[in-house]
Amino acid sequence: MKVEIVGCGLIGTSIALALAQNEHEIWVADSNPRNLQLAQDLIGEKLVESAQYDLTLIATPVPAIIKIIHEKNFNKSSKVIDIGGIKSEVINEVEKFPDLASKYISTHPMAGRESSGPENARADLFQGRAWIVTPTKYSELACIDFASNLGKELGATSYLLGAKEHDQAMAAISHLPQILSSLMGNLLYDETQSSLEFAGQGLRDISRLADSNAQMWRDLILLNKAEVLLRIENALKLLANLQADLKNDNRENVENFFQSGKEGRSKIPGKHGARARDYSYLPIVIDDKPGQLARIFDECAICQVNIEDLSIEHSPNQDTGLITLALSHDDAKRLTHQLNENGWRVHEIRKPS
Repeated sequence: MKVEIVGCGLIGTSIALALAQNEHEIWVADSNPRNLQLAQDLIGEKLVESAQYDLTLIATPVPAIIKIIHEKNFNKSSKVIDIGGIKSEVINEVEKFPDLASKYISTHPMAGRESSGPENARADLFQGRAWIVTPTKYSELACIDFASNLGKELGATSYLLGAKEHDQAMAAISHLPQILSSLMGNLLYDETQSSLEFAGQGLRDISRLADSNAQMWRDLILLNKAEVLLRIENALKLLANLQADLKNDNRENVENFFQSGKEGRSKIPGKHGARARDYSYLPIVIDDKPGQLARIFDECAICQVNIEDLSIEHSPNQDTGLITLALSHDDAKRLTHQLNENGWRVHEIRKPS
């Protein structure tokens, strides 16, 4: 397949690398000379320019997608796919051109990293992730199938979703979390450095998304502002209720706030979309020096246990750290025995409270 990819950021370059591995011929374009050169160098010998492409994939921010829809001279026989994070705005624009819309599918790979740009691209970025497929009202069935199969080829699981349903879902699971993470980052801005030295993994977890691209998020939030504002209003109501309960020393309501949050989080699916699993957590004290994590992973490989998640805590001015592994209960017991046999400082397996 001959593929033209417009946009050499993280997602576009990752798709290019994955398709190049599968022996497709790739051509890339980008208005940023640095990104373009780096993407071309990464793709290497699979970079082939053609007179006609089977697929044009638009991997740019949403405002640029809309501009390209209006300005690009698309080949009539080519399929066209975008990977934008907002659907209603894009679908409304492309449906102004029924001929183009018949070959057009809007997709959204639910994959990414905190750092953007082609230098962070990975061919396996989409493995095990969701690939949302949103057709236009004119989209041919063959094009819908093509877009779904493209996601599967990249290692993702394809889901068919309408534009409005997509944007509602993104406001809840992507846009509001980004806002809350950036809010936390803003609140940290005026904290003293001495206070922040005591920060643990929890603060790092909740503020991780705040390191994302500000311009990209500005555009996404503004384009989906109606749905986002509904979620913000709900969040403000919850905070106002909590504020009132704190002022009134309403212990029951304060506890219910945290309990409801715990129950809400439990609704998030587990790996590969399966029902969330109850993991066991194994705390291990390690020396704060090079190679300790690698040794832990080697131990896991020896006894064939699968790490589902991990966290690392460091105390200020201390030469040790605490790594906590999330495992199935059987794996946790097996690894505990293995580590104790080899002199590791292993603590009691705990279940989530």
